[in-house]
Amino acid sequence: MNILDRIIADKRREVSLKKQLIPTEQLEKSVLFNRQGQSLSARLRQASFGIIAEHKRRSPSKSVINQSLSVENVVSSYEKAGAAGISVLTDAKYFGGSLDDLLLARASVEIPILRKDFMIDEYQILEAKAHGADVILLIAAVLDKTELKTLSETARNLGLEVLLEIHNQEELNKSIHTEAEMIGINNRNLKTFEVDIENSIRLAKNLPDRFTKVAESGLSDTEVVKKLKSSGFDGFLIGETFMKTENPGGAIQSFLKDLD
Repeated sequence: MNILDRIIADKRREVSLKKQLIPTEQLEKSVLFNRQGQSLSARLRQASFGIIAEHKRRSPSKSVINQSLSVENVVSSYEKAGAAGISVLTDAKYFGGSLDDLLLARASVEIPILRKDFMIDEYQILEAKAHGADVILLIAAVLDKTELKTLSETARNLGLEVLLEIHNQEELNKSIHTEAEMIGINNRNLKTFEVDIENSIRLAKNLPDRFTKVAESGLSDTEVVKKLKSSGFDGFLIGETFMKTENPGGAIQSFLKDLD
């Protein structure tokens, strides 16, 4: 069993337990559940370089990245520096995140927030809505065509946007008829965690224009980001590059300055 298979198996158990503890009716009564969501896809298209800055404490591939900074300070500094949106890891076991992080981020910034997790069940989409997310992540590698369609439609009905993550042409083919506003190409192989920047370049020409195009993972070089921008990408999901520093807000500010 590879790392992705282990994560999904654990996630199914986690969601099953949560359903027993917190009924959907309770999530729907959240003060944030009827909040009007913001469009991340629109902000990415409007920005010169649409950076989605991520709060990320650790990962299976890098172990601890940064556990000393509060989510409130990190996301506030991202917003102040000019991020188009915020990504918040909510997986606890493998990434050290939580739904509380999402809630604190929502209380700290005005810009759109992506709940980044391994979404496999409509229940998680209700959680995202109840905790202030504007966008959810769906990963084509762990969902079949029917699941992608069902989950993206559920998100849209709740007023949430979808960033649909792919890694290859096969995943693009099964994702192309979904309700997603954005398609993200992940340069990191989720089975081996190896990074290949050229993956985004190879797939970019096959992405329909109706999708806002987002590049993910391994984006530490501004010259690479400029190349991807010229290949048609509007959004760039970046976490480790900023989070591995003691001043993530300062890191993104310098990064954006170098892109000018």
